[in-house]
Amino acid sequence: MTGAEAAADAPLVLAVPSKGRLQENAFQFFARAGLELVQGRGARDYRGVIADLPGVEVAFLSASEIVGQLDGGAAHFGVTGEDLVREHVPDADRRLALLTPLGFGRANVVVAAPQAWIDVRSMADLEDVAASFRARRGERMRVATKYVNLTRRFFAEHGVTDYRIVESLGATEGAPAAGAAELIVDIATTGATLAANALKTLDDGVILRSQATLVASPQAPWGANARAAARAILTRIAAAEDARKSREVRARLPTPVHLIVEQACALFDATPALGDEPDPHGFVALHCARAKAADLADWLLGQGAVRVSVVALEQVFDIRNPLFEALEARIGR
Repeated sequence: MTGAEAAADAPLVLAVPSKGRLQENAFQFFARAGLELVQGRGARDYRGVIADLPGVEVAFLSASEIVGQLDGGAAHFGVTGEDLVREHVPDADRRLALLTPLGFGRANVVVAAPQAWIDVRSMADLEDVAASFRARRGERMRVATKYVNLTRRFFAEHGVTDYRIVESLGATEGAPAAGAAELIVDIATTGATLAANALKTLDDGVILRSQATLVASPQAPWGANARAAARAILTRIAAAEDARKSREVRARLPTPVHLIVEQACALFDATPALGDEPDPHGFVALHCARAKAADLADWLLGQGAVRVSVVALEQVFDIRNPLFEALEARIGR
């Protein structure tokens, strides 16, 4: 087998978190799309597959390792936090393709200062404090963080320069109380942990609103097998996401129904579920956004329907696949 043939036959590598809540949520996310992740010999096995989808190898890694594998082209797809991607890959939008947020693992990367600093509410205030701190103590204000690169970029954007970073190896929120730093940059979800440590987020101190994201690597070897597997995965993910956001509204109306269907599509941004040909018996099935389903049902009653059903959908497949189109825009056709 030649090198080109081997590359064409190489499996698609999907990297997912190896433990904890992120792994649980990743399993659930793919399961909703009809993609069952199977961990070979149980929880201690770091290789797996997707049931009934050949040509895919699942690698179970830490969230930070996943970023390295994607950046180096050793994994085609990865599930990891956007915060880690942007921290470890400064030119992330050029090197990687952040295909879609997944709706879990939400956390904000924030700048937090002591609550006792009552006059410090913004990054502009922080620059004044930094200058004053340097003048009084003859040293720079310290910022404890694991997000060194994100901190430097954000502080530079806001003109804050008179500080030094103290890399945090433990619980960052405890650094000010321990005397190791004056303020921190860390992740926060509810803000309860910050409050418990007498810290507050600056009004304009949200660096990044992060969540788990499906990321693709243009550097990976995109042979025929990997492309086919990617299309299958992204088609199912898109179908599940479309279904989650949509509802099918069904009714029987006085015939002819084509004008009513046209009006429904215009008024509620609906789509005929059964094609463009009207049903001779007056049956209509329309897909619309979940938030518009009740209004559409009420409108159909006003058009002569006696009973209207609103149905949740499992998957909605469309001839267009925006996720695969986004991938192809990065790796070529």
